Amino acid sequence: MDRLILIAATLCFLAAVVRTVILVNAGNFRPGRFNFFAIVTGFLLQTGFLSVRGHALGRCPLTNLFEVFIFLAWSVALIYLLVGPVYRLSLMGAFTAPVVFIIQTLALIAPIDVRHPARMPANPWLEFHASMSMIAYGAFALACIAGVMYLLQDRQLKTRQLHSIFYLLPPLSDLFVAITRLLWWGFGLYTLGLVSGFFIGQPLPLIQVFCAFGVWLLYAAILQGRHLRRLAPKRVAALCIIGFSVALTLLWGITFSAQAH
Repeated sequence: MDRLILIAATLCFLAAVVRTVILVNAGNFRPGRFNFFAIVTGFLLQTGFLSVRGHALGRCPLTNLFEVFIFLAWSVALIYLLVGPVYRLSLMGAFTAPVVFIIQTLALIAPIDVRHPARMPANPWLEFHASMSMIAYGAFALACIAGVMYLLQDRQLKTRQLHSIFYLLPPLSDLFVAITRLLWWGFGLYTLGLVSGFFIGQPLPLIQVFCAFGVWLLYAAILQGRHLRRLAPKRVAALCIIGFSVALTLLWGITFSAQAH
């Protein structure tokens, strides 16, 4: 039952992707309301899946890699719905939908939905730690997407090859403000998740601790470079892409060590 809900959510994001591709190929791309409502519907279905799975588990649905991927996709959609309308980043939905669709499709196809044989007792601190960290990943993912948009617009300006999508991109200054705030929100949420890990009441695997602190130090360095103005906006945008790629790779190590533990 829960997988059917997830498949329906994935199809909603696919609909947004297909519409974007058709309009871009036609040279008449407009974000419109279709993509936004498709993402909203997909987000509501994602929430329904997490609710059903959570009630079945009796705890936050972050017990295996499959659930981690779906929670990550949900976090990306959540941050977009909070940030997109506020900063008038309507075009970001065209970049967000493919990311969510790919994450959920890989999770559905890969044999990673391994259920625990026994019902695990809920640990409020552990669940807070995990959920805050994953929502922070959602903010980092949106910063990565905004970074891609920044570099795309910067390249079009330099090459003077302006496509129809260029005229819908926010100004570079607005994109950079959004990138900076997304980085700070993600860093703040991740710090909360990291600190709460010390109150779990049980030892954590060393590889999990090292990976978690590695992600924290990575984004702390990016923000420090931005604060001291040692990093140009273009460099910050590029580091957001590299940083999220590294953080996503380290997430595998954190998840696998947590499952083994």
